[in-house]
Amino acid sequence: MTPTALFTLTGNLLAERTLEFSAWSEGQTQRAQRESFQVGGKGINVAKMLSRLGAPATAICFAGGASGTESTTWLRTQKFSTQIFPTTAATRLGVVVRGGGRAETTFLGPDVPPDAKAVQACADFLDAQPTGQVLAVCGSLPGWPSSAFDPLRAALIRWQSRSTLVADTYGPPLAWMTTQPLALIKINAIELRTLAPATSTPQSTADLLFSVAAGSPVGRWVVTDGAGPIWFKDGAAAPATVRAIPVKEISPTGSGDVLMACLMASLYLRGSSLADSVTQALPYAAANAAHAGVADFPLPR
Repeated sequence: MTPTALFTLTGNLLAERTLEFSAWSEGQTQRAQRESFQVGGKGINVAKMLSRLGAPATAICFAGGASGTESTTWLRTQKFSTQIFPTTAATRLGVVVRGGGRAETTFLGPDVPPDAKAVQACADFLDAQPTGQVLAVCGSLPGWPSSAFDPLRAALIRWQSRSTLVADTYGPPLAWMTTQPLALIKINAIELRTLAPATSTPQSTADLLFSVAAGSPVGRWVVTDGAGPIWFKDGAAAPATVRAIPVKEISPTGSGDVLMACLMASLYLRGSSLADSVTQALPYAAANAAHAGVADFPLPR
């Protein structure tokens, strides 16, 4: 069944400025050549890429303070729709420093959890959606262990009874997601290792994926490892792998989000297999890594 809509949930929005330099060095006052503003957060990046693929996407997020107002203004100019819940604390800030013959560097402000009222409003919104939708929980969810998130956890459980839930998250939310019958979890190899029991014997990514998946009701898994091979597991099948596409990397930021968007479009709009979906997504993730920005690259043919 083709869903009527795809949703992404960003629990930790980012009001981000990019400063571009011809040269810079530590310990001195620097003057940028160019400055730009954009809104980040994994779910925002996924929604942006989905819109470029022609998929109907709505980005759900929380925004507060002056930085939240600026972020809301930016989001409402995008080609994807948004559902923004106001929260008390100001949206976190970020700065990207680019150029000067140095590797792109991102500085992030402290995580900002949404307040209980905003979390409840988000849960109510999810409960009001019709059946047959796809929701991707993306990135960190500050405050997840607190009781303020009880309504959202309950809403996500109810969502799974009538629609599709997928995730690309980490930390406490990831640990919780692995106890639920999600349709798909996409994580990286570092995050996979946080789910495995401690052992003194080094284990391969394939062995780790097999053991973690065996103890979880999650249906499908995709595990990235930077420029290394991508592993995936579909139901009871053994883990399989495909090689990443080598590129001259400009910025790795958002490549995993681009991959997630392509997986969602392929799996849930076109009905492709997981193996085909991973293979088809790779050129897009590689193209993102070979360009500055997130989901701003020319689409592969």
